[in-house]
Amino acid sequence: MTEHSPENSPERNENPTAQTLSGSDAVTLAAEQSKQTAHRNIPPLDFEGFPLEQDTANLRQGPSLHDGLLALLPLVGVWRGEGQANDHGEEYAFGQQLVISHDGENYLRFESRTWRLNGEGEPAGPDQREVGFWRISEKDEIEVTLTNSRGLVEVLYGSLLNERAWQLESASTIATETGPADHGPGKRLYGLMPNNNLGWVDERLVGGADGELVPYMSAELTRVAG
Repeated sequence: MTEHSPENSPERNENPTAQTLSGSDAVTLAAEQSKQTAHRNIPPLDFEGFPLEQDTANLRQGPSLHDGLLALLPLVGVWRGEGQANDHGEEYAFGQQLVISHDGENYLRFESRTWRLNGEGEPAGPDQREVGFWRISEKDEIEVTLTNSRGLVEVLYGSLLNERAWQLESASTIATETGPADHGPGKRLYGLMPNNNLGWVDERLVGGADGELVPYMSAELTRVAG
């Protein structure tokens, strides 16, 4: 197994989603977009006798969002779109569905599924799956744990850049024996764009501790539920 320690974490870059709408324009745009998504949610499991709250990706349905997560509130929803990847020189386009949900407790559930796209932009088979949880400590530090279907487990820490952008850096990246041992630590940035889509960028360190950050994956996602 390979593990990367916090001291190898990359330096923070400038925020590529810094452009923002005015407050009134953002509210107007969100209200218009919500006409298409406000009634949609992830389907409940509906197992009889289940004693806990069901996950919801719609803030209008289910349990109230925990007060400790208000700084992450804009992320809650179901998002879908397309992006680009560069995995050690292998470049390809992908589609993604990202579900960020909660059950009233002090964490968000994060579940991403991606699929390859061919040259015509049509689905060409599954790519990666990633599941995890987002939390915020008493020091207002974002804590994220992620498990990837390729055999990776990662812990990231981060902070709010502003009310529409969140930055994370790897603290520990561990690969299983069959996982990608050359998957270095990195940095992720999530942010609401001027059109209220969710953009994200993942950069990875290559060439060891003295290497450089290079683009790994990025996407622009549209809210489809919540």
